[in-house]
Amino acid sequence: MALGGNPVFNNPNVFRKAPQGSAAGSAVLAGQSQLSSEQLQDLYNRPSAGPAQTGRMTYDDVIMKTLACLVLVLAGAVVGWMVPALMVPGMVVGLVLGLVNSFKREPSKGLILAYSAAEGVFVGALSMVIDSRYPGVAPQAVLGTVCVFAVTLALFKSGKVRATPKAMKFFLIAMLGYLVFSLVNLGLVMFGVLDNQWGMRGMDISIMGISIPLGVLIGLVAIGLAAFSLIMDFTSIEEGVRAGVDARFAWTAAFGLTVTLVWLYVEILRVLAILRGND
Repeated sequence: MALGGNPVFNNPNVFRKAPQGSAAGSAVLAGQSQLSSEQLQDLYNRPSAGPAQTGRMTYDDVIMKTLACLVLVLAGAVVGWMVPALMVPGMVVGLVLGLVNSFKREPSKGLILAYSAAEGVFVGALSMVIDSRYPGVAPQAVLGTVCVFAVTLALFKSGKVRATPKAMKFFLIAMLGYLVFSLVNLGLVMFGVLDNQWGMRGMDISIMGISIPLGVLIGLVAIGLAAFSLIMDFTSIEEGVRAGVDARFAWTAAFGLTVTLVWLYVEILRVLAILRGND
């Protein structure tokens, strides 16, 4: 199982449990010896049971549940856009629910949908605050997120990009470095060491005589990490479907994709805002 960008895909209980239909299937096989020849022939003529009948996860399951999560993200975003004061509460609730869902032994549909709604409120409020200062940034960020997702999925389906062990090791190191930078930057802003709203991200650096905000370079790296996280999420889902994991883990896959897409959107939104603020 590939290590995904979300802790949920690293849970040893995720995508490793036999489908519920396996035990039932064994019972049916055990009872076949008691059936008449006509009953056996009738069973033989019936179409083979598909994943839905055997309780296994399918790509359709993942797609539909991911769409359900994204619909709630969108609905929450509308609320957050209308009431930007809900940004901090949405962020806190989303963070708590995200951690709970990531480390739960079994997926919880209600908690995953609640997470989606809370993250939507946070994202909508954040988008409204930034878009009010830099008009047009939020729609551009949405378009950018859709484009990155589409390109990433196309590359994955083509087989040109895969989550190899070496690439995943690099990803984990890069993620750790990005996390440390983000925490240090947040501390510098909160304690007033830096008066720039973006902290170190707003500092300009010179590359070949061209002044570029550090936040743009860091943001591009973060977008690349989020895109590769999608690749690892796709890999985990693909392996889960091939292994015939229980259908309920489609909610886990949907949660993982939602986490990564929200992260990707926020990073693109921030990069666009920094670029606009540097004009």
